[in-house]
Amino acid sequence: MIDLKLLRENPEIFKKACTQKRIKLDIDEIIKLDKQVRELKQQIEKIRAEKKIASDKIAKLQGDEKNKAIKETKILSDKEKELSPQLESLEPELKTKLLFLPMPASPETPEGKDDSENKELYTWGKLPKFDFEPLDHMSIAEKCDLIDMPRGAKIAGSRSYFLKNEGMRLEMAIMMYALDKLTKKGFTPFIVPTLVNYEAMMGTSYFPGGEEQAYTVGVQKEKGGAIESDNKYLTGTAEVALTSYHYDEILEEDTLPKLYCGFSTCYRREAGTYGKDTQGVYRIHQFQKIEQVIICKNDAEESKKMHELILKNSEEVLQDLNLPYRVVAVCTGDMGRGQYYKNDIETWMPSRKSYGETHSCSTFHDFQSRRLNLRYRNSEGKINFCHTLNNTCVASPRILIPILEIYQQKDGSVKIPKVLIPYMNGQKTIDPR
Repeated sequence: MIDLKLLRENPEIFKKACTQKRIKLDIDEIIKLDKQVRELKQQIEKIRAEKKIASDKIAKLQGDEKNKAIKETKILSDKEKELSPQLESLEPELKTKLLFLPMPASPETPEGKDDSENKELYTWGKLPKFDFEPLDHMSIAEKCDLIDMPRGAKIAGSRSYFLKNEGMRLEMAIMMYALDKLTKKGFTPFIVPTLVNYEAMMGTSYFPGGEEQAYTVGVQKEKGGAIESDNKYLTGTAEVALTSYHYDEILEEDTLPKLYCGFSTCYRREAGTYGKDTQGVYRIHQFQKIEQVIICKNDAEESKKMHELILKNSEEVLQDLNLPYRVVAVCTGDMGRGQYYKNDIETWMPSRKSYGETHSCSTFHDFQSRRLNLRYRNSEGKINFCHTLNNTCVASPRILIPILEIYQQKDGSVKIPKVLIPYMNGQKTIDPR
């Protein structure tokens, strides 16, 4: 949610943001609606104040004067009854429309229509060269018996899989390695709820507008009957729970920044992506992730430092794994509604002959905190909305794609990255079965 005062004073900023982020929204209509709601509130408050004054007078009056005052009070009550339903109708409508308003993008954000216009900032690492014909990750996984997608589809439908043997152990090794790295840097680790209420999804700006991407939990009351929602949703990232952790709280400035990392299973419907990136485990419905979340002061420079911190953490993971990658500045048309600035990290995937997205690092400023009513008290006692940020530290099995493909050997085996060997009980290779 945005600052209403800023909207009223600078509507052009939000018209531009809607154009840049490809969001269809009538800003003038929202401003008009906001004015109507404010005027109605003022009228009703004025009527109630006049009724209170009249009520105090009536107790002291008698005869015709009292009857006259009672009639005047009734006129006020009738007017209030006329205006109140209008306010009750318009206020929720305004609140809903405000939830669709985008956060204006930062000046550093490149303009563009979609991910094809994201801007490469820099690369790291040397692309691998093979003296044999390399296999894609699914062929490697089949030879080493690591992933079973046919049985996954049989049990849970398309884009489902079983991760098994060293595939499962490798994923857990990556998660524990990333978790250790973050906790050594002062991040508080969490296992978070993955089933959350609407308020958490709304507060982190996934709802409204993103409902089709989330799995809704409900119960079918009778055979053939409609499914009744339990108002619970499976999350696509630990960001939802971690950012909502201090929902409706006032923190103290000297406790900031809050450095959190959360492990969770993530669920995404991937609606609208039929036929896109369907090869192997690149785009699936269920995966594991360790997410970084930061809650900090309402300060642009502080946010920028925190963004650099969590971006660096993720880069270090890829560097430790010796996986080549690039960092891009995400353009306006590829950003989410609430994002102020965003980088993606894309890791080299030989079978794609290109980089594939493995991390997303986002700065929201106070967009999420206003929705969550997440605030802090500064040293002068003033209450401010916090700034929030998040970034993937590692997500699997997508990260297995570059690991399996880059570390594959001519004999069909896969070397285990050096930093993960201790987490694999000293095992150095995954051999064909």
